[in-house]
Amino acid sequence: MWKNWDNDMDINISTFEQLYNVCISTNKQIYEVAQEAMGASEDISVEQVRAFALRSLFAMKEAIDSGLNSKELSLSGMCGDDCFKLQQRYKNESAMFGKLFEKIIEYALATSEENIRMGTIVACPTAGSCGILPAVLVGVSREYNYSENNQISALITAGEIGRIISVKVALAGAVAGCQAECGTASAMAAAAVCQLRGGTVKQILNASALALKNLLGLTCDPVAGLVEVPCVKRNPFLAIHAVTAVELALSGIESKIPFDEVVDSMAQTGALMSPMLKESSQAGLATTKTGLKIKENIFGK
Repeated sequence: MWKNWDNDMDINISTFEQLYNVCISTNKQIYEVAQEAMGASEDISVEQVRAFALRSLFAMKEAIDSGLNSKELSLSGMCGDDCFKLQQRYKNESAMFGKLFEKIIEYALATSEENIRMGTIVACPTAGSCGILPAVLVGVSREYNYSENNQISALITAGEIGRIISVKVALAGAVAGCQAECGTASAMAAAAVCQLRGGTVKQILNASALALKNLLGLTCDPVAGLVEVPCVKRNPFLAIHAVTAVELALSGIESKIPFDEVVDSMAQTGALMSPMLKESSQAGLATTKTGLKIKENIFGK
């Protein structure tokens, strides 16, 4: 339960409708509401909340930079050098969508590959989806030279989006499929970038809703039970997905389904999803002919 810092009343911000109403009634941005609420809840100052976010931001950047400078394969041998391949191509041929596009998909792969090498990453919200938020937050910030202060505010905004989603749905592939991991990460990333780009509270919530809504039903079917295939390459795809949601929202395009109802739909979809498609590797890509062969090569019959 968050404490209302203005009138000392206790309020429970557990829905996006409540978050929006608090922001409007207090004339505050999402990150301002979140950092003050967290400070009140933990009995720490806003400055301490922001210092904590800064440490996470530093860790994200370190994971990106480490990943950009490595092509070491994972223990399984399935993944680890895809970011290197991208960088080699871009030395000779630019991406069709420009330098920012290059940054985002390189950063997403770099971070996700650091995870499968057992490097230090920030689970945002999970390890399997760790490349999505850092890629867009750091990529856009470096491209447009956003200040560290702006980046912290964007990261806190993203965190509040993830927190409220987690109130209704456990953010784990074993509970609700990859929609709960990479889907939530994409919604968080959309919120962060929309905040950076000057979006209103309404636009930020619409960007997140649009990102999540279009990933409903995404299964968790990792080959050989490892967080590598298709997990690693989902990160760059869904980082760009988040930016698309921001472009739509900043143009005044809204989700026809309110964000809270989108989250409810994700919870329902997760409950209806077969356990065989929720991190058990008993169906989907994991049980294709090639997927089973890979598992056999790694672990034996």
